[in-house]
Amino acid sequence: MARQSLSGIDLPDESAQIIRLARQFAEDRLRPTAEARDEEEAFDAEVHAELGELGFLGMRVPEQYGGLGLDLLTYLYVLEELAWGDGGVAVSVSVHNSLPVSILCNRGSDEQRERWLPQMASGALAAFSLSEAGAGTDAAALRAQATRVDGGWEIAGEKMWVTNGASADLIFLFARTDTPDDRKGSRGIGAFVLPKGTPGLAAGKKELKMGQRGSETVSLTLDATFLSDEHLIGEPDRGFGYALEALESGRLGIAAQAIGIASAAMDHAFDYAAERHQFGRAIKDFQGLEFKLGDMGARLEAARGILERAARAQMANDPRRRRLSSAAKLFASEAAMDITRQAVQVFGGYGYSREYPVERLFRDAKVTEIYEGTNEIHRVIAARQLYRERGGET
Repeated sequence: MARQSLSGIDLPDESAQIIRLARQFAEDRLRPTAEARDEEEAFDAEVHAELGELGFLGMRVPEQYGGLGLDLLTYLYVLEELAWGDGGVAVSVSVHNSLPVSILCNRGSDEQRERWLPQMASGALAAFSLSEAGAGTDAAALRAQATRVDGGWEIAGEKMWVTNGASADLIFLFARTDTPDDRKGSRGIGAFVLPKGTPGLAAGKKELKMGQRGSETVSLTLDATFLSDEHLIGEPDRGFGYALEALESGRLGIAAQAIGIASAAMDHAFDYAAERHQFGRAIKDFQGLEFKLGDMGARLEAARGILERAARAQMANDPRRRRLSSAAKLFASEAAMDITRQAVQVFGGYGYSREYPVERLFRDAKVTEIYEGTNEIHRVIAARQLYRERGGET
């Protein structure tokens, strides 16, 4: 089944070109090697270098710093295309563009932007490190400590679930800047940039995951890691707010990734249903299968629609943007789980075999319901934001 074209969507020529380039890269480079990355559970440095050369690591970097300066909607369509090829590769690109680039653009100083954004646009991969073993959904409970010393900060602690963590050239890390004797909750956290090779910084064990196994996820240990003041982004007590601000667009990246995974599964299911014959006819002609295939298409388009609405709210700084970003991530990830599950069902016994790609896509889809905020917490966010919008209690 041919990959559906976005040509019917009203996009500028430049946007259409970068989307076509992403589709071609996904078809020629990502999809043929996705199974190998899954089997080997290996970060593909060569693929990421190619992504940097093509400009995909600079999609959200302003042109003045050497990036493409894409609008949010075009960027999300590109992520969908890359995720159609390999969801694990797409999440690395999403984390880089949606979180570190966003924080540096919005909260970094002129000197910091001049120093790091050109590197990030040309291929220097970035990681985002907020979570810890006891601070996942409750990220403000993190314990890694940044202590004020002469000329900068000394950081100690352990971080968890860091995408790109061992291979990143830059790590955007959050640590407490208040003191153990005077904790200030979310107002006692700073945001720091750690270059690769900083003394005292070490990557821990690689997580053995259910899906997206070509995406690198590791723990980080910091042991008396010194950073000068120029590595602190913004105010020393406002880092947690910067992280939440970036995560609003990060959730949209995960929604786009989920849609790409779901779209790939649907394509495989439609192809197989047309090729597989039982009782003398293609199984796509049985009403039971038609219902499944029709539902897949409807859920996929609904997910795309809410993602576009959320993206436009972000671009317009609409006060509903936080709720809509949660709604888009929630809906798209659950649509991806449903579509990939139904794709496995269309394949029957073959769908349960690792010989066919829908099994991998089903595993890849699951984590989209978990990271960048679990779907349970996004239901809470959506409800509370609705109360605020309606002028009621929160």
